[in-house]
Amino acid sequence: MNTRERTLAVFNYQNYDQMPVVHFGYWTELLAKWHKEGHLTADEAEFYFDKNEYDKIICDKLGFDFCWGHQLTPRHKVHPFFEKKILETHPDGVIRYINPDGLIEETDPNTTTIPATIGTLMTGREAWEELYKPRLQSGPARHGTPDELARWKQLSEETTDAPFGVYAGSMFGYARDMIGVEALSYLQVDDEDLFIEIIDTVANLSFETVKVVLEAGLRVDFLHFWEDICFKNGPLINPATFEKYVAPHYKKITGMAKAHGVNLFSVDSDGLIDKLIPAWFANGVNIMFPIEVGTWGASIAPWREKYGRELRGVGGVRKSVLGEDRAAIDAEIERIKPLVDLGGYIPCPDHRISLEATWDNVRYYADRMRATFCR
Repeated sequence: MNTRERTLAVFNYQNYDQMPVVHFGYWTELLAKWHKEGHLTADEAEFYFDKNEYDKIICDKLGFDFCWGHQLTPRHKVHPFFEKKILETHPDGVIRYINPDGLIEETDPNTTTIPATIGTLMTGREAWEELYKPRLQSGPARHGTPDELARWKQLSEETTDAPFGVYAGSMFGYARDMIGVEALSYLQVDDEDLFIEIIDTVANLSFETVKVVLEAGLRVDFLHFWEDICFKNGPLINPATFEKYVAPHYKKITGMAKAHGVNLFSVDSDGLIDKLIPAWFANGVNIMFPIEVGTWGASIAPWREKYGRELRGVGGVRKSVLGEDRAAIDAEIERIKPLVDLGGYIPCPDHRISLEATWDNVRYYADRMRATFCR
């Protein structure tokens, strides 16, 4: 079996000879460290990007089969992007700027952290109509010109070293990216009609983009949504609001994709997602990623007990063991054995492999996963 066949066999509860060994990328600082240690060339460390040639080289060096984040990625976000513009530079080096999504952010260039959201260019109906709505319209610049679609179709047919996924955009996360958590939270109450229009516009753009790609005849194994709309205590949106205004857009996309033979639908949302799973699951999303074990002990086991075998998962490996020792890695692999036995589940370190990981530990992890879950 090849990696694509193995992956689909796991998700379809069929026999397979080897569990795919999967990751979700690396911190750029980790790659720089590995270059200094002599494991990577300068080009591999500097020019690595998800899905490019260096990504494949690093994957092979470490012993991974593929990255779960590797999907064909049409352009779902604002287009064209807003021009990044520095608004203010503080004496301590902190800068305030407009980012490509139209958020006003503040960050310290000397640190590696998520920027603080200070404001947004989306200040109301007038800004929406003038600045944002024109940037969220369907067209070949997003879903591909005829030549691009033909190349993508050929790529989908030739890809056997991994399952072929298509990135299906975001129903709520992109609105959050454009407006910010605080402003979007107020908007739901202050101008519900505008809130609904923004959600509908973003989601319909995702639908139209996926529709064009599927109608071009690509051989697609799964669709993947991105959201990141939860944190350690739960969702960033009221679950009832999500179910009423957001979730139906998933059903529209998954229903259309099923008519094209696609039956696997993955969603990426960090945080404690339990209160949103019912809405995702009821509207066709059947693979949860990641399964954040590191902070509050999330696991696919209680989800499987509640929702049954139709709910699948990717993730759930405590990635901090990659910075510890081989005994910790062995113990983590032993811990997930019963979860793998449930079927429909592919273990993966949650999020990108971080700075504490050592080269030898990651290689050992990949080797042990391959030896442990070989049938």
